[in-house]
Amino acid sequence: MTTLGILHPGSMGAAIAAQAKHSEAEVLWCPAGRSASSKDRARRHGLTPVHALSDMTERADIILSLCPPAAAEDVARNVAACSYAGIYVDGNAVSPATMLNISAMVQHSGATAVDGSVIGSPPSGSKSPRLYLSGPADALRPVAQIFEGSAVQVRLLSGEIGPASALKLSYSSYQKVSRVLAAVAYALASDHGVEAELLDIAGGRTSSYLAETAYFPKVAARSWRWGPEMKEAAQALAAAGLPSELADAAAAVMERWTGLKDASPDLALVLQELHTGTEGQPS
Repeated sequence: MTTLGILHPGSMGAAIAAQAKHSEAEVLWCPAGRSASSKDRARRHGLTPVHALSDMTERADIILSLCPPAAAEDVARNVAACSYAGIYVDGNAVSPATMLNISAMVQHSGATAVDGSVIGSPPSGSKSPRLYLSGPADALRPVAQIFEGSAVQVRLLSGEIGPASALKLSYSSYQKVSRVLAAVAYALASDHGVEAELLDIAGGRTSSYLAETAYFPKVAARSWRWGPEMKEAAQALAAAGLPSELADAAAAVMERWTGLKDASPDLALVLQELHTGTEGQPS
């Protein structure tokens, strides 16, 4: 029986890790220092608690890191400090350059690094996210096997460390920046009393984030996590010699929403925060 460790069970991490139980894998997590909501989430998904990270690194064949991108390197550093020697899958939204740093950290401790990325919503009865993996072939196979028969669709990419991270940021830089730009455009129209006309124009298109105003509060509530992801996207774009200003600008917009972390704001508050920023200072 394979043992999987999950760091840390947020809404995505807990749901994906729980899917490994379809292959009869034991799924470990470490409650130390985690929030009450994380602990409740882990209980609901049937994850097995361990006393400390060192216990996880001793028992787990595979460790999967799914955390906010700003914390990805610190999480990998903590795992490496425990001399982990199994398979370490970083599934975070980080740039290929950041992923190479993470790979070097865990390989120094004796682990095998796998580059991963998740695209889609947390798995459920109706949703099947994709887990893209790149890296050493002998490490990819065990990771893919623990999700066989589950709602997680594993896709293997050619190449070593970097392709999976690049794919995630290629997709998310469009998806998230488009939603941020839509929110800013709507805020400008609202200031001048023409938001209804703007939505009428957008509604005439076959598909437009601009028409999805109900999604703006969701973007704002997730910006504490999405903003650092856009900074990683900007780094990846710059490293490829591509313009990174739009991704940087999206990150700057999201910083104005960080005070709404995991909240349920209404549209009016979301637009207000665009004007004032999180510190309450005029923009």
